[in-house]
Amino acid sequence: MQSTDHPATEQPNTSPSCAQVLMHLLRQYGVDTVFGIPGVHTIELYRGLPGSGLTHITPRHEQGAAFMADGYARASGKPGVCFLITGPGVTNAATAMAQAYSDSIPMLVISAVNRRQDLGMGRGRLHELPNQQDVSRGFCVWQHTVSTAEQLPEALARAFQVMRASRPGPVHIEIPIDLFPAPMPGQLGNYRAAPAPTLPAAGPDAVETAAKWLAGAKSPVILLGGGAQHCAEATTALAEKLAAPVFQSLAAKGIVDERHPLCGGANLSFNGVREHIENADVVLAIATELAETDRNLVREDYRFKGKLIRVDIDPAQLTCNATPDLAICADAKTTIEQLLRVLPEASEKQRQSVAAKLQELIRGCRSEWWPGSESRYPWVQALRDALPEDGILVTDSTQLAYNTNHALPLFQPRSHLTCTTGYGTLGFALPAAIGAALASPRPVIGLIGDGGIMFTLGELAAAVEQQLALPILVWNNSGYGEIRDFMDEAAVEQEGVNLRAPDFVALARAMGAEGCRIDTPEQLSEAVASAFARKTPTLIEITAPD
Repeated sequence: MQSTDHPATEQPNTSPSCAQVLMHLLRQYGVDTVFGIPGVHTIELYRGLPGSGLTHITPRHEQGAAFMADGYARASGKPGVCFLITGPGVTNAATAMAQAYSDSIPMLVISAVNRRQDLGMGRGRLHELPNQQDVSRGFCVWQHTVSTAEQLPEALARAFQVMRASRPGPVHIEIPIDLFPAPMPGQLGNYRAAPAPTLPAAGPDAVETAAKWLAGAKSPVILLGGGAQHCAEATTALAEKLAAPVFQSLAAKGIVDERHPLCGGANLSFNGVREHIENADVVLAIATELAETDRNLVREDYRFKGKLIRVDIDPAQLTCNATPDLAICADAKTTIEQLLRVLPEASEKQRQSVAAKLQELIRGCRSEWWPGSESRYPWVQALRDALPEDGILVTDSTQLAYNTNHALPLFQPRSHLTCTTGYGTLGFALPAAIGAALASPRPVIGLIGDGGIMFTLGELAAAVEQQLALPILVWNNSGYGEIRDFMDEAAVEQEGVNLRAPDFVALARAMGAEGCRIDTPEQLSEAVASAFARKTPTLIEITAPD
């Protein structure tokens, strides 16, 4: 459903409803798209939608709604927004919200909840939970139950400030269903968004110390995490100024163009890279957890031999997984720009020397690739050829994605949307790719396994409805191939991992999408190009090599 693009209208001297003010304020905060499935508890919420200027996207399951909001947020940098019904709407979305929490993705979840007089009373009302906020408490950065209609503007302001000025994640605001039609004071035009906060900078002493250590370092290294999506130009300039290699976590992949001679890509899981980092005399870790999920599930923490400087907006992260010698709680981009103003410039000869050693180090990583990676590498190369230079790759937990993580170079920020680590759910890529395609004019490709797509296959119908030119690659290895390999490695008899897959091409066509099946990497570029030329999604089933 798409509403008209003009402001909501109201009769003179008529008070707007709580639902109307909600829609108006969402537009004021820059929201243009919401994902949700209406229900009997949200009828009055949806009364406020027509004329609001918001586009409503209807998924086929609330988990799909939250995954779409996640993909929208990752691709755009703006919060993704969901409308959920009371009870099952919230529980259905829980897994996707937890994925967003794990990956620090800004998501605003607006849900209904039972009438105020029924809360906590256990009267057996429709969709009732003893305490709905308990469901989402473990994977939200902030929650609130609106108790009066007049409280809504403040609750929204706090939600957006949390998402804009601290480590982001899902925010859940629940509104009792008796408040949606409640009148609000004044006129709709009187309600305005709160101003965006100024982000914190590093203190002068911290900048001076960091600059002194970095300028005096013989082998500095930059580690970049997913919280630095807005730092591409600044980080590249810092690497050049220091003649320092940049290694990116999986969440950060593409922030620094992986073709840049000082970019070491997302190769943190390989021993040669790990040793180089651990032996550096100064490591500058920016907006990264330094977690096993940053390193593609290598469990052992780093053993830094030199000084460690950590920069993060979240003070709790500054000592997580590694205690720094200098902890800077500040915005990443602001801090990098402060350092750039005071650091001396490395020579071109220094940069070329570091770049040459780095490229040799990255070439050596290939000897550490996991079993089966070489047989899949032609598919990685074919996917790189098929993905436009400015393309966005959205990957699920599937074998080929574990290879694209490190072996497929990406060139721009917000190009790598993945659930392969972090919370590590299945079914993410299809709805997240839909959200990304709705958020960005850049071309999007989704990559998902034959097991994972069964979690959210119904969302293909939503992509058809939106007429998205969206290629969805289904890596069909007849089951949960990665888990099957782990069972074999552990000498555990295979159980529950060999699946009978449906005819994916026929299913896609039954939903109004296009579908095709390919068996060789050489067929991929043509299949993807044809998909981009259509006004409907295309499911491309890939027969995985044995």
